[in-house]
Amino acid sequence: MNLREQAVLFPCEGEQLLGMLASPSLPRDCGVLVVVGGPQYRAGSHRQFLLLSRHLAAAGYATWRFDYRGMGDSGGESRSFESVSADIAAALDAFQAACPSVQRVVIWGLCDAASAALLYWQERQDPRICGLSLLNPWVRSEATQARTQIKHYYRQRLLQADFWKKLLRGGVNWGSAAASLWFAIRRLHRPAQPASQVAGRPFPERMAQGWAQFPGPLLLILSGRDYTAKEFLECTASEPAWSGLLLQDKVSCHTLAEADHTFSTAAWRAEVESLTLNWLQTFLDKA
Repeated sequence: MNLREQAVLFPCEGEQLLGMLASPSLPRDCGVLVVVGGPQYRAGSHRQFLLLSRHLAAAGYATWRFDYRGMGDSGGESRSFESVSADIAAALDAFQAACPSVQRVVIWGLCDAASAALLYWQERQDPRICGLSLLNPWVRSEATQARTQIKHYYRQRLLQADFWKKLLRGGVNWGSAAASLWFAIRRLHRPAQPASQVAGRPFPERMAQGWAQFPGPLLLILSGRDYTAKEFLECTASEPAWSGLLLQDKVSCHTLAEADHTFSTAAWRAEVESLTLNWLQTFLDKA
């Protein structure tokens, strides 16, 4: 299928942002908005967002990716993922203006972009959003980070023969290792500190509320070798606000057992593209 790529400048609260449209000649009425996470710009790590956009556009789904204010080629001051709802709303407006056939939109986000997508829905409940594709969502808190380290790092290290061989050879700084473990245990039992004061509640709770209230389908993709993904699972298993949310019928969950956080190999990126496209086609067939 023929596709076109076009750079578009669009406004957001007095600043100019840059978006990139990838569109087939006859786009479907559902498009995909790629939200960027972390301190990076619209191409993504290993050009993942660029390649994903082209893959989806070739299958008929117009795709829009863009730089937040203060990132990449967009103007303004940089901001955290908790403060980008205006940027997402402006990007949705620009996407539909540049591609009028798009009437409904799926938001696709990795790491804190997945968090931003849930926060956007929780704050605005934008009726244009028909699906959420979330990869390794960011839910960092002291308690979840400590639980993840103890369970997935220290416990596994103690079960590794190489660790004990290294210890017996004197290759492990026992004092430093013990201090690090003790620090993690102290953080685990420290009184909870608010993850954020935005909107008066920690952002993981607001994410959970957005997840629970969202009426459409959700695609969750997790990396098996990623501590952010493991921390997300720890959070959903231990925090009351997340109780049962991953078991809802609207959720399609997939784990790439060997993948790292940014899906850094071509094979992992291709698997993410395939999972995303298959999910889009499946839920659109049901709509």
